[in-house]
This record gives sequence, structure tokens and C-alpha cells, in this order.
Amino acid sequence: MAQNERTGALEIVRRLRAAGYEALFAGGCVRDEALGRTPKDYDVATSAPAERVLALFSGSVPVGVQFGVVLVPAGSARLEVATFRRDGTYLDARHPVDVHFGNAEDDAARRDFTINGMFYDPIAERVIDYVDGRNDLARGLVRAIGDPAARVSEDKLRMLRAIRLAARLGFEIEATTWDVIRRDAATITRMAFERIGEEIRLILSEGAAARGFELLHASGLLAVILPEVAAMEGVEQSPEHHPEGDVWRHTLRVIDQLREPSETVAFGALLHDVAKPVCAGRRGDRITFYGHSEQGALMAIDICRRLKRSRAVWERVAYLVRNHLRLMDAPKMRRATLKRFLREDGIEELLEVARLDALGAGGDLQYYDFCRQALAELSNEEIRPAPLLTGRDLIALGHAPGPRFAEILHAVEEQQLEGTLGTRDDALAWVHAHFGDNPRQQ
Repeated sequence: MAQNERTGALEIVRRLRAAGYEALFAGGCVRDEALGRTPKDYDVATSAPAERVLALFSGSVPVGVQFGVVLVPAGSARLEVATFRRDGTYLDARHPVDVHFGNAEDDAARRDFTINGMFYDPIAERVIDYVDGRNDLARGLVRAIGDPAARVSEDKLRMLRAIRLAARLGFEIEATTWDVIRRDAATITRMAFERIGEEIRLILSEGAAARGFELLHASGLLAVILPEVAAMEGVEQSPEHHPEGDVWRHTLRVIDQLREPSETVAFGALLHDVAKPVCAGRRGDRITFYGHSEQGALMAIDICRRLKRSRAVWERVAYLVRNHLRLMDAPKMRRATLKRFLREDGIEELLEVARLDALGAGGDLQYYDFCRQALAELSNEEIRPAPLLTGRDLIALGHAPGPRFAEILHAVEEQQLEGTLGTRDDALAWVHAHFGDNPRQQ
């Protein structure tokens, strides 16, 4: 897909050049190619006004004409094509009040970080760098372009982006830029929490979540955005079960293993022990966290809603947090109970969170392996067998429709899952023996 996008971006550049305009690859794709990484997407910057871009490329969509931004179709993708510009004054920590269209150097100066401010000429095959981005790439630095305080005041989300970039690339944040982030951390809440939540999701999902959260904590941003997670630091755990240390250290070890997770696994891993700080106690010499799974599920809902995640996300995350220790009970479960457990919606994600949790502690995977083995040995028909009886069968036996129907059918399925009932006739005989016939006449 990335190669197809690059081919599409190159064709856009060629057509804009043929029409008499300057056009260059811009932003993150230039950075990633310079680092030998595969870009996630390609952006094009051009001297062409948005109106000309719309006229040149049929099917284009104006998404911010006032800012000169157009989405241009390129195969199955739509690539962002933006007119070179200088931004005016920012009043909402996000959008400039006005923009002035200019040249490539103007456009570079208004971007966030030097490593994102370079251009690439794919025709001449050369990097165009007005902001010393190549040197910062070589040095492994995330540095704001120009005055860091001005760049952060223009868009507070740049504080989170700096941390995400540093984590993902394994870079350091340049000292002055870092000082501004630490100074202004409390102002991050001026941003819409939808945008904050998306940055947190990306930090968790891009392969360097532990480093990202260490930087969030050190900057002061974590205490503002996720105080419940910041509170994990210093919460002691039993060395027997958690030789890695406190709840914070354990959580970092868990999220450090995330590799392209679903959003729900990412947040489930982060929040699985979120209630330990509020549930911590002692019973003699033992450290306890009674009720932390149930309390954590409620806290996870609040956190996901604060970060404006969807209802489907927070419901699943709550399920993962509430049940992340249930695998420990699996070897002791009755066969029917185990089958019901293994067929729950979300079981695959629950197994993954439990696996990460175990690896983040002592590394004991016995309960995870038990459930995996059970899933491998049991067929789908054994876990989700077709019902032996229906409500019609109970009516034919003389049972009146009502709440007792569910009780009887559940009891029949329980025996079926246990393996003691295998046919409809067996089930009818079992109901007769345990619930009788024609109860309305008794």
C-alpha cells in the first residue's frame, strides 16, 4: 500500500509540475524515507492554489480550502495536497485566524518540528531542508522549529506529538523544547479530549508505548491527562508475584510488549491494574488489592469516556479490565463453565491482555497456555453446540412460557456442555426427570 501511495504521490507531483506549479513531498514521509522507514502516508505541498488543485484532479475533495488543503484520489487512497502557506495568529491553540499563501520556505517555518519540516523533490531526488532537519535526524533529536514556546502555544497537541515522535523513533527531545513541554504541561487540557485521546492511542500502538509513557510521566503531562495512571508509581506489590517492582513499573513492562494492538487491547493493557492504587491494602504481611478488577472496570469506563473513545471501546476495555484475572480460575472450572468462558465475545483480546500481564510480571503463562490448549482441543461445535431443545419442546411438555423457560433451557445446555446430554431424546428425558411434565396440571 505504501509503495502504491508513493507512486500516486509522484504522479500528483508530475501533473502539478506539468501545469507550471512547484510540488514536493512534505512532512513525515520525507522524514521516514530519510530514516529508511516505510512512510504510513504521503503528503504533497505545492505552490498551486486549492482551486487549481481541484480543477486539475477530478474526484478531489476540499477539506480545508481556507488553509489550501485538498484530498486528491490516488488509486484506492486519497492523498493530502496543501498549498505552501504561512500561518497567522493562533487564538484557540489549534487554528490560525488567517493564513497567507507563500513559498516552500514559508511553509517549512510554520511546521512543528525540524524533522517534519523537510521537503523532498522526487523528480530531482533531493531533500530540501530550510530548518536543519537533516542534522536533527542524524543527532536523533525532536526539536521545535524556531521558538518552541511559540510552536506549543499555536497547538498544544504538539507536546504530545513530540513525545510520540521521540518514543517511536527512539529520539531525545531537544532541551529547550522539553523545557517548554514541562512548563506548559498543565495547559494540554485546552485541547479537545478527542485529539488528546487519539494521541494516547497512537503512543500505545506505535511500538514504543513504555518509552512514550515514561516521557509523559516525566513531562508532567500524564498527571494532567491520566492522573489515575500516574498514581501507579510507588504502589508496592508482592515481590513474589511481581519481582519487577511497583504497579507503575509492571504496567510499563506490559505496554512495552504492545505490537500493533487493537485500540481495546492497548487501553486494556494500560488500565488492567488502574484501580490498584485505590484498592491497595495489607492483611498481615501480605499486600492486597481486593476488588481492583471490578473497581478498575468502572475507572476504565470513566477514563475512556474522558478521552472520548467510542462506547464500543470503553465497554470492551471494561470487560478486559474486569476479567483479566479470570484465566487463573480456568483450570478449576467445570467443563460447561470453561466452555462458556472460552466462547465469550472478546475472549481473544482477553487472552492477549492476560498474556501481556503475565509477561510483565514473573512470566508465568500457565493459565494462558491452559486456555489456549483448551481452545485448540475443543471444536466450535463443542463450545457452541446447537440447542437440543427449544421453547416449543417445553410447551409440548406442558410448561408455560415464562422465566422458568430460561432456567430449564440453561440447565439443559449446562448438561450438554458437560457432555452428559447428546441428543434431543436424552434432553427430553432429562427435563422430565428433573422438572416434570405438564406442571400446569399439577
